[in-house]
Amino acid sequence: MLSNFNLKKLKRPLIFVAVLFSIIFLMDSCMQFRMSKSEIKSFQAKNPNAEFKSYHVGKRKQTYLMHGDSLKPLVIFVHGSPGSLSAFIDFMTDSVLLQSARLISVDRPGFGDANFGYAESSLARQAALLKPVLLAHKNNKPIYLVGHSLGGPLIAQMVLDYPELIDGLIMVAPSIAPELEPHEWFRAPLATPFLKWLMPRSLRASNDEIYKLKPDLESLIPRWKDIRVPVIVIQGSQDSLVHPDNAAFAKRMMTNTTVEVQLMEGMDHFVPWSHPELIRKAIDKMLENAKLILPR
Repeated sequence: MLSNFNLKKLKRPLIFVAVLFSIIFLMDSCMQFRMSKSEIKSFQAKNPNAEFKSYHVGKRKQTYLMHGDSLKPLVIFVHGSPGSLSAFIDFMTDSVLLQSARLISVDRPGFGDANFGYAESSLARQAALLKPVLLAHKNNKPIYLVGHSLGGPLIAQMVLDYPELIDGLIMVAPSIAPELEPHEWFRAPLATPFLKWLMPRSLRASNDEIYKLKPDLESLIPRWKDIRVPVIVIQGSQDSLVHPDNAAFAKRMMTNTTVEVQLMEGMDHFVPWSHPELIRKAIDKMLENAKLILPR
């Protein structure tokens, strides 16, 4: 039998472990950056035409929320890191947008309800996992992609890999220039097995993909010239997370299409929440331009 002394020695580390896991659980619960299933059901109850869809590619589950007329052009919102389809939830009920377009907001791999916490670091594989959304709604032409932050390079990857399925890009504070990626020393330690599993799942998935983003951005450099669809870039001058010069990089690299840069003085990184009207106006502009070139 254990003596009282040994029990006291054992009790302290057990209490420490219990407290540590309680903190981890609490942090994970508070930092999910996604809507709960009940919140999604509540959204659908208020918006009866909204549909929450899921599909599988191999072992990976992908999810998205869709709202609007099936006969209208399609706008797909792609969130940053961390995040989920909820990043664009206010756009999904925008009555003016819904008059002109069908709207989809996706969960990127590892976020929302798409294998939450298990990121897919490769942009090409992320694009492949989202391709079924494009194929399922390919008749909703034209199709425009809106990508915020890390969603920016992802929608670029998507149009390069599947150009026949996409008609325009709206890049919002996009992290696309490899030389402008910040040197964040803490990302490598956080990617190690022990520390990785101590983090909240949303931050674990985010670190896994951001840590490996730069090589993917470097591999895109020779391909930027192949983008042929119109592009609008929205960037704030006071963005502390994505260097404002990413906008100039976009203009410099996409030489075979029209690139409109909107560099907004004093604006920060969180454009979908602080300046949603800029995204709405960009979508309207894409839709209006499409009317001018579509066959009558």
